[in-house]
Amino acid sequence: MALKLLKGIWFLSIVAALIALLYVYAGLPQEVIVQKQGSSQISVSNELFFYIVMMFLAISNVMVFIIGKVFSEKEDFRAWFHGLIMTLNIFFIIALIFIFQYNSNEKFDYGRIAFIIYGSLGLMVLWASFWPVYLIFRAFSSKSLV
Repeated sequence: MALKLLKGIWFLSIVAALIALLYVYAGLPQEVIVQKQGSSQISVSNELFFYIVMMFLAISNVMVFIIGKVFSEKEDFRAWFHGLIMTLNIFFIIALIFIFQYNSNEKFDYGRIAFIIYGSLGLMVLWASFWPVYLIFRAFSSKSLV
């Protein structure tokens, strides 16, 4: 049951990430500033940025299918992994919106979005740490039954 629910939410996160990528790509300038330190900056073309992000999205989401084939017997692990990739997709969406906002010519207080970026990273860490906690809980609960 949890696997089916997480598969559905994972699929929606893929769709949302692709919509965010296409929306951001349409509004980016020709040269996308990725990092800026003082007077120097690292920038790439918007097409290269699009293909790099698309590659990261594709590789991370194809891992769900690979893990599904390798661990076909372990439904609980596959459900957890779907959730992990879902949190990664959420991070990609927030990062894309941040880069879009950074490259726009509007004045924006970037300190106001920091908690959202760190919150998405925290969500990913929290979900990743859930699996070892689940295994420990399951080990202790199975020992008490025996």
